[in-house]
Formats: sequence, structure tokens, C-alpha cells
Amino acid sequence: MADNENIVKLVRGVEGLVTLSHVFVRINQLIDDPDSSMADVAKAVSQDPSFTVRLLRVANSSFYGLSSSIDTVDKAVSVIGTGRIRSLALSMSVASSFAGLPNDLVAMDNFWRHSLYCAVIARILARKTGKCDPEAVFTAGLLHDIGELVIFNRLPEQAKEALLRVLDSVDDLPIFEAERQVLGFDHAQVGAELVRQWNLPPLLMECIGHHHSIGEALDYPHEVALVHIANIFAQMAEIDTLDPEDVSAIDLRAWVMFGMGADLDIIEDVVREAQEEIVELEKLFIDNAPEKSAAN
Repeated sequence: MADNENIVKLVRGVEGLVTLSHVFVRINQLIDDPDSSMADVAKAVSQDPSFTVRLLRVANSSFYGLSSSIDTVDKAVSVIGTGRIRSLALSMSVASSFAGLPNDLVAMDNFWRHSLYCAVIARILARKTGKCDPEAVFTAGLLHDIGELVIFNRLPEQAKEALLRVLDSVDDLPIFEAERQVLGFDHAQVGAELVRQWNLPPLLMECIGHHHSIGEALDYPHEVALVHIANIFAQMAEIDTLDPEDVSAIDLRAWVMFGMGADLDIIEDVVREAQEEIVELEKLFIDNAPEKSAAN
């Protein structure tokens, strides 16, 4: 059982260091307001020149495969849609909020590359299965390990001990289990608490909180299972393998939930597609989000 009180205190400890950007908060409010218009959303986006540049770059990338050039914020909001705008704003806001948060345990570009792979693969799987909103699971995939950054910053010695347990284990001890042994809780639970304190959608909280424990997902089991699968596929894409034996095991319940029944044929298609997409998306998301860290 997780130490919920300590998780809450841990996350509150980074409150002054990691906050969502004003542009995301405003965009989120406007999209939820039935009396607001796309013009209002576009105006809010335009208040942040940095986000405007990133939005237009993403809008004109092959990621969305639009046929015409998007040269204004109004056109981007109109063509991409408010749902995608909110997803992009949240993703970029969270990445930027952690940009200056120091840690000596992980190279930030590696962290975000894995996160981006998970997001891209979740989106691909959502399109292929037709059971989840691609944009929602993209955001969930991008943020699934966000609790790790909180732990790295607030509890660096304990985080290091957990990492060493993983490296020293002879039975491939998963990082979340090592964290539970050392801390009494894991990064998924910390990430879910951060999302809760930020008042983000319950879907995100459940996907982040249970991507290692899909049997505990109550309200969004399909989305949680999809992010769980995407997380493992991301590991395969990163080390360029198609052999499931080379990475963590996928919970069989996740396969069954999508009617795939451990269908290994889908692995190559998804992994290769993600590896193609990641080349451009790294430039759009990673190079423009957190500052690269020399830590390792």
C-alpha cells in the first residue's frame, strides 16, 4: 500500500518549482467555456510567442499530415482543433515546467525521448484499435513517467538507490518495484498525485498512476492498457529490437483487452512507424522543450 501522505507532501514540495504555464491554463479555461470561440483560443495562444512558434511548427509537420500550409494561429486552431491545441499546450507546458528542475541522475533528452516514443506509439495504437482518443493517449504517454522527475529532484539519494537495485538485480527488477522497496511508493503514484494537484483530467491521472498496474484502473481501463503497451513498445523502439524478450513483459490483460491476444505481428508495424515519426518529432518537442542536461 502506497504511503499517500508522503506522496502528497513530496509533490507539494515542488509546487513552487514546477507550475503549468499561464497560456495553458488560459487555453484550458477557454476550451471548457461554452461561450468562448476559436478566436478567443487563438488570441490566448498568441499571447505566448514561444508557444505560437512551436504550435505552427507542429501544425506544419508531417505529424498531422495537413495538405495546406498553416501560417497563422487562427488557421492552426481552426484546422487542428481545440482538443489537439489543448493537448499540445499541456505537453509543452509540462515539458517547459521541468526544464530548469535540476537532477543528477538522468539525461533529460533521454527521458523525454522515451516519453515521446510512448506518446507516439500510444497515438498509433489508438488509431489502429479505434478504442481510444489518439490525442488523449498521446498526452498520457508523454507524461506517463513525469513522477520520476519529481523523485529525482526531491529524493535524489533514494532515487539513486532504487536505480542501483535495478542495475544490480539478477532477475530484471523493474524500476517501479525498486522504488516501492526504497520509498514505499513509485513514480507512477507520484505522477498521478502531481496531475491531481494540477487539476488535470481524470483520464490522465489514471493512465499515469496505473501504467504499471493496469488491473487497478477503474474508469479508463482501455486508455491505461494502451499506455502500458506503448511504454513497452517504446523500450523496443529505443533499443531497436522486435523481440519482446529484450524488454519488460506486457501484461497479458492489456493484449486481451484490445483483442490482440499477444499478437506479435503488430509489434514490427508499430515500432517501425514510431521510429520514422520520432525523427521529426524530436526536433519539434525535445529540442524546444526541456533544456538538455549533461547529467547521466
